[in-house]
Amino acid sequence: MDLLEAPRVVERPEQHYLGIRVITPFRGMLAKRNELLDELFGWLRTAGVDDSGMFFLRLHVIDMAGPMDLEVGMMTPKPLPGDDRVRPATLPAGRYATLTYRNHSLRANRALLDWIADQQLALDRREVPEGDLFGCRYEAFRTDPRTEPRKTKWEVELEMRLADG
Repeated sequence: MDLLEAPRVVERPEQHYLGIRVITPFRGMLAKRNELLDELFGWLRTAGVDDSGMFFLRLHVIDMAGPMDLEVGMMTPKPLPGDDRVRPATLPAGRYATLTYRNHSLRANRALLDWIADQQLALDRREVPEGDLFGCRYEAFRTDPRTEPRKTKWEVELEMRLADG
C-alpha cells in the first residue's frame, strides 16, 4: 500500500449523491463494484446528468463471511432526481477518520482501523444480525475509474465516520 496522506480526523459536511445499492457476497464484491460503476456511468450518460462528481464505494453493512450491503455512487453538488435503480441520498455530515492511499484496499482499511484504535476513537458502527452496520464508511476515488482502468493506480480517500462525543 502507498500511503499518500496519513490518518487524521476531518470534519465533513453533508454530501449529496446518486447511487446504486445492492447486497452481494464479500467474495466477488470488487467485481460487483466494477459492474455497478459501469452501470452508473451509463445511467448518468443516458439521463444527461453532469458526471464530473467524485465516484465512490460505500459499505453500509460488512460481513466478510456473508453478504455485504454496498453502494456505488457519484457525489453531486445538490440533490438530483434518480429512479428505482439509481437513487439520490446523502453521506452524513460529521467527524471522519480518513487516510488516502493507492493500492491494497484491505491494508489501507486495516491501517485506518488500527490508527482509530490507537487514538482511542470510536466508530459510528453497531452490530446487527447482518454484520457491522456503519453510519458512514466509504472509499472515494480521486482517480476517475473511466480514465484509469488499473485499480492499483487509483488514489483513494478512505473515510470512516466517528461516533459523536
